[in-house]
Amino acid sequence: MTNDKFTILDFRRKKESGEKITLLTAYDHPMAWLIDSAGIDAVLVGDSVGMVMLGYDSTVPVTMDEMIHHSKAARRGVERAFLIGDMPFMSYQASDEEAVRNAGRFLKEAGCEAVKVEGGREVLSRVRAMVDAGIPVLGHIGLTPQSVSKLGGYRVQGTDAASAERLIEDAAALEEAGCFALILECVPARLAKKITSELSIPTIGIGAGKHCDGQALVTHDLVGYFDRFTPKFVKRYAEVNRTMLEAIKAFKNEAESGAFPGDEHSFTS
Repeated sequence: MTNDKFTILDFRRKKESGEKITLLTAYDHPMAWLIDSAGIDAVLVGDSVGMVMLGYDSTVPVTMDEMIHHSKAARRGVERAFLIGDMPFMSYQASDEEAVRNAGRFLKEAGCEAVKVEGGREVLSRVRAMVDAGIPVLGHIGLTPQSVSKLGGYRVQGTDAASAERLIEDAAALEEAGCFALILECVPARLAKKITSELSIPTIGIGAGKHCDGQALVTHDLVGYFDRFTPKFVKRYAEVNRTMLEAIKAFKNEAESGAFPGDEHSFTS
């Protein structure tokens, strides 16, 4: 691990050198600090906060103010990693001007270094406008949770020739529009490999196989803190939810029995 600050130039450098990029999500100071301390390259303050922390059924209800709030908290925990703010539903879809205004809030108010937007050809003018305004943009195609209703649910994308070709074209168009990197979510590994080989910008996969230039996961999935469901592509490296539940039950039992607090937890006059 190096202590050097990870910058936007390092995304391209890692692709060219064959080094894998790592990206995880964080929505608060303690989690961001842990991820940064572990040497992860990039931290995404994802709109997944709506489901894993705020109790929403999807990412759609998440607001700009909620995203700014959580991005500010994550910023205070990040020193080395590259911090990216996830633009929530309807913060960029209405117009180029609104997209630039809201993206600017992530940089100006929250201290993010880039923003992420979902979509392909339908967001190209938004991407160009933000990049022209000096705002780095991370693209996101494949399964795009903000459009899950239009996609017919949480399903693998690009499974037939027509939809695969559309994703290939969208990836190239997003690169041309100025994205510095591209998230590929829930697409067949073979398709992700083809897209990765055809782009000069790096791809970061989440459920897109091993041939992407980097890998991403939602941290709450990775550590087993959010257990309402576990996507097929998630590897759980810990079971934090179970550990916390056992600890809370132990406290309840000891508090009710009088075993806690003991003398060692009490003050003497």
